[in-house]
Amino acid sequence: FGDEGTEPLPAPPASHGSITGVALGTLRDASKSTTFWILFATFFVCGASTAGLVQVHLIPMCLDFGIPQLQAASLLAAMGMFDFVGTIISGWLSDRYDNRYLLFWYYGLRGLSLLFLPFSDFTFYGLSVFAVFYGLDWIATVPPTVRLTAQKFGPERANLVFGWIFAGHQLGAGTAAFGAGLSRTIYQSYLPAFFIAGALCVFASLIVLALSRQTEPKPQATMA
Repeated sequence: FGDEGTEPLPAPPASHGSITGVALGTLRDASKSTTFWILFATFFVCGASTAGLVQVHLIPMCLDFGIPQLQAASLLAAMGMFDFVGTIISGWLSDRYDNRYLLFWYYGLRGLSLLFLPFSDFTFYGLSVFAVFYGLDWIATVPPTVRLTAQKFGPERANLVFGWIFAGHQLGAGTAAFGAGLSRTIYQSYLPAFFIAGALCVFASLIVLALSRQTEPKPQATMA
């Protein structure tokens, strides 16, 4: 399963049209690729499991379990510190290893950390373990996703194509922010939303393996 061949799409011709037309044309071309939709789907899950869920609802959920707001905010800050380290390491790894397998581990471990959180009993030790593993993984998915985008679509198209992939991230974030709030309203608990997000991350870790191995695109020859 996956796209046939490993050659990136050819560079788009020089355009003097509007940026909107160029962006929509890039979306039209990219949407014909299985790689685009897999990366779009995994980044939807990325947004749903980070910005839309944890960033918005972690502190209110901690309050439900009797954790003071200041301590809950400190937990979120600690996750941000580990995120800084994890993202730098992820960028280093993305230059050296198969990015498909990096994303497999990143999404898989994030999913396991989200599934673990409801069983942590929200103790200091349990939340500390969650903060470390989830924090290291927060934005770690970005470098491999960007690199896979550039490998498939070429450096000339990478920015615009990744912009559309990132739209999936924002759609996922909005969906999770609404869904988790709905869960709290109907079931008086955020836990169903965290279980669903964890399961989605595991699903994302599996579908990313369907990507075919891409080679680095050769630089475009320039006329002297």
